[in-house]
Amino acid sequence: MKEKLGILVEKIRGAQSVVIVGHKNPDGDSVCASLALARLIELNFNKTPVCMYDGNFPNILDNVPNRPCMRYFGHVDVDRPFDLAFILDYGTETNIGGTKNIIDSAGYKIEIDHHKNDAPVADLCLDDINAAATGEIIFKIADDLNWVRDETVNDLIALSLLTDTGFFKFARRGTVLRMMADLVDAGVNIESLSNLLNNKPRKAVLTEAAVASRAEFLFRGRVALATVLRDDYKKLDGRSDTILNLLGHIRGVEYIIMLKQQKESQTSVSLRSRAKPVDEIAAALGGGGHLYAAGAVVHDELENVRARVLELIKGVIK
Repeated sequence: MKEKLGILVEKIRGAQSVVIVGHKNPDGDSVCASLALARLIELNFNKTPVCMYDGNFPNILDNVPNRPCMRYFGHVDVDRPFDLAFILDYGTETNIGGTKNIIDSAGYKIEIDHHKNDAPVADLCLDDINAAATGEIIFKIADDLNWVRDETVNDLIALSLLTDTGFFKFARRGTVLRMMADLVDAGVNIESLSNLLNNKPRKAVLTEAAVASRAEFLFRGRVALATVLRDDYKKLDGRSDTILNLLGHIRGVEYIIMLKQQKESQTSVSLRSRAKPVDEIAAALGGGGHLYAAGAVVHDELENVRARVLELIKGVIK
């Protein structure tokens, strides 16, 4: 790792242009880890990276620090390849989205990720599948290299950790908790950051509640299945994790499936589990993720994807 960090520093110093991207339809970790890294590079190397995203940007993240620095890739005029590209929290190549051409054309590529990926796309990989969030890896890199951090960096890393662990509900190791303790000691206010995320449109919250109320309970109540139809999808805020969280409160539910009809022949699948891992189900659908939280985007009709997912989940819970 020491050698890799040396290359990281060398590449940043030598780059005239830097771009940072995360996965399509970004979440709190993808956005906040990207913005934190950009601010760290600005503070420690006097360079200003361009931060880009593709897909839907969740309203709950509109008030995070340095939000205006995160720009939709289609609105950025790229007249020449970037010298250095960072790709964060992307999981697998299929999750990169429209920024893929920008990444591919860069002079050098560095990835920082906490997802399992057997086919990385970068020249240098600073990955840790045991990390609770990509923001945790960013914090560790900055700490190991003695980089200067300011209040903005600390708040962004804290938001990365809070959102990707479900406010530590999904934390599997104490490392992320000790990291947050250091951030709180440095001035981070968890209550303020939590309130900052309360920023959804009314129609999104009401639609999430309606979708959750229509959920099916299968396999003797062990599986909750929520279906987001196309008209619902247009009203939702980005990833609509609230639906998953609501169903997760129900006694007896061990597995949660959410199907989102993004287009007539494109269905998003989100999987959560309290029992056995569901990452292999996501992999079978062409996606990936973590052991107990995974997903995929399938280019097929909603009913076909539903039948396939239920067949796969049946093999897991038997």
